[in-house]
Amino acid sequence: MPKQLDAVVVGAGPNGLAAAITLARAGKSVIVFEAGQMAGGGLRSATLTLPGFVHDVCSAIHPLGVASPFFASLPLRDHGLDWIHPPIPLAHPLDNREPALLHRSVEETAAQFGEADARAYRSLLNADWDRLIPAILAPWPMFRHPLSLARFGRNAMVSASGLARRRFQGEPARALFAGLAAHSNMPLEAPATASFGLVLGLLGHAVGWPFPRGGAQKLADALVSYAASLGVHVETGVKVDDIDRLPPARVVLLDVTPRQLLAIAGERLTIGNRRALSRFRYGRGVFKIDFALSSPIPWKTPAVSRAATVHLGPSLEEIEASERSATPPERPFVLLAQHSLFDPTRAPAGQHTAWAYCHVPHGSGQDMTTRIEQQIERFAPGFRNTILARHTMTPANLEAYNANYIGGDISGGNNDWKQLLTRPWVRLDPYRMAEGVFLCSSSTPPGAGVHGMGGYYAARSALRRLVK
Repeated sequence: MPKQLDAVVVGAGPNGLAAAITLARAGKSVIVFEAGQMAGGGLRSATLTLPGFVHDVCSAIHPLGVASPFFASLPLRDHGLDWIHPPIPLAHPLDNREPALLHRSVEETAAQFGEADARAYRSLLNADWDRLIPAILAPWPMFRHPLSLARFGRNAMVSASGLARRRFQGEPARALFAGLAAHSNMPLEAPATASFGLVLGLLGHAVGWPFPRGGAQKLADALVSYAASLGVHVETGVKVDDIDRLPPARVVLLDVTPRQLLAIAGERLTIGNRRALSRFRYGRGVFKIDFALSSPIPWKTPAVSRAATVHLGPSLEEIEASERSATPPERPFVLLAQHSLFDPTRAPAGQHTAWAYCHVPHGSGQDMTTRIEQQIERFAPGFRNTILARHTMTPANLEAYNANYIGGDISGGNNDWKQLLTRPWVRLDPYRMAEGVFLCSSSTPPGAGVHGMGGYYAARSALRRLVK
């Protein structure tokens, strides 16, 4: 190790690894410290239930991983990454009718709705994706491709509830859009929640909703392998609680949230910066279950088995009630993934896995197992009879597993319109925290999701200082 490194990165999540790779590609010496025993942050897989069953501990479906301009620039296939694309990106079961399906084709998706809703869907989801995605996945997107963003922004900055009711007449289209927007983990009546529905719908049509063969860990492993080929060393099992105890380096980049940043590097920050970061707000938590199953989930409608991702909430109104609830909802909106239908490496022959979670109040201790299983059983009678084992994670469990998940918040901070656009604070360079100190997590633009762009842009900011 040189007497002084160019950079130290704290945290080997997708953003931390992206930052390290960006710096190393620029010829800089880099070391990464990770508190966990494995690199990956939210990209980890493990045997959580029974031997032979591979479960994604946190993130499981990765449309942004395929859409990311940064990941697309890397030779990750050469380092073991293989994306699986299910026949249908998303299925949304409905009560007593055929499910709403998000197909890769906008036309095929629109065709399942009535004429008026089909026109509205085409109008909303036909977009100049090649221009839009680089702009969305960047700081200050309004200054990049402004013409492409203008039409998108008019619809994106309103509430999902308002846009769904204004543009769609029928329940299938409304429910499908509400399920997409509910990934915001915000009440759907809140401004800018429509942006989540639009972006996730656009991703489904543009790149699908794929996942790595063998588990989310395979994406992390590919990033680590490529980083190693550039000379980056990733050291796991090292918890960093004081920036001044790190090896000497010209810059330090931290894949953490503002709360940890203040604890690790607070003395390096000005009083004003500490005050600004202390006002950063965290969002609601999640309750997650992993299932080992004896057979596939017995959906009422076979088409649901053609999708790896399933949204369970049969109407706009029910999803709204779940997402606005100040207490753990009785009928939660459930996000479910069934990887093993398309990836036989996930379970022993003939058996299967399921991954499911719902949103709950920040730090909630409520056990949502029964309520989640009731929602699955509602659309798949006999589901409980297929369960061999289950593994649950409360918000507290998630935070203990990954310190960035404060109170079970998997998004790196609350997603209201103000914080969505100005995280973690209002600065032309939102990544630079102090001289030589940079934040490179989902608490920075462009926010949550497995795309690495926060790490990439933070490293670009750091490189501007390293050339001085």
